Amino acid sequence: MDRDSLRKDYIELVASVREYVEEQLQFGFIEAELSEPTEESPYADFDLPALATDAASCTKCPLHETRNSVVFGVGDTSADLMFIGEAPGADEDRHGEPFVGRAGQLLTQIIEAGMKLKRENVYIANVLKCRPPGNRNPESDEVETCSPYLVRQIELIQPKVIVALGSFAAQMMLGTKTGITKLRGEFHPCNVPGLRVLPHKQPPVVMPTYHPAYLLRNPNAKRDVWEDVKKVLAFLPGT
Repeated sequence: MDRDSLRKDYIELVASVREYVEEQLQFGFIEAELSEPTEESPYADFDLPALATDAASCTKCPLHETRNSVVFGVGDTSADLMFIGEAPGADEDRHGEPFVGRAGQLLTQIIEAGMKLKRENVYIANVLKCRPPGNRNPESDEVETCSPYLVRQIELIQPKVIVALGSFAAQMMLGTKTGITKLRGEFHPCNVPGLRVLPHKQPPVVMPTYHPAYLLRNPNAKRDVWEDVKKVLAFLPGT
């Protein structure tokens, strides 16, 4: 197949995905049914600088005892696209920035070489702001304690699409225990309890996909991630 035919097929794919998602939103099939918070978030009136300052001195769970840095988030604070991972690793804990190790370098390649976007024009954060010792999985009480920071980040950034990297991020965004293999590849309504969306905004849709650390161990899954990010590109305006 020649280059012109490939380009034509891609343009048709972009148009069909965008039309499908907009139709689903219009008829309410993927519009999140947002629940009202049972009590007001302690961060309801915080802007991002105040939120980052509060997180930097957080001692609400034992992870503060072993951290070197609080890894808050980085990128464009009005981005349409937000990437959410699980938790900082050793490199992130040293530098205080999410996704700067080997997995982070791969994420940057996906964003810049694959999606043709600049890393600084998206927003990147994690469910946990502190590194679990030995890079173990987050514990449920740690997620519960730390997640209000992420929820407020989403409220302030108001992204159109959230790419949930790995099971923990996807499960938090969707309120499910389903694994990433079954979730990936399709848009889902964001199902974060109490998430506030501006009146003129639609709730973000979530595209779960594999975590870059998984791709380092399973390179064949890169093809699946590329299919997922193509759908994100098709949905976002101006890409």
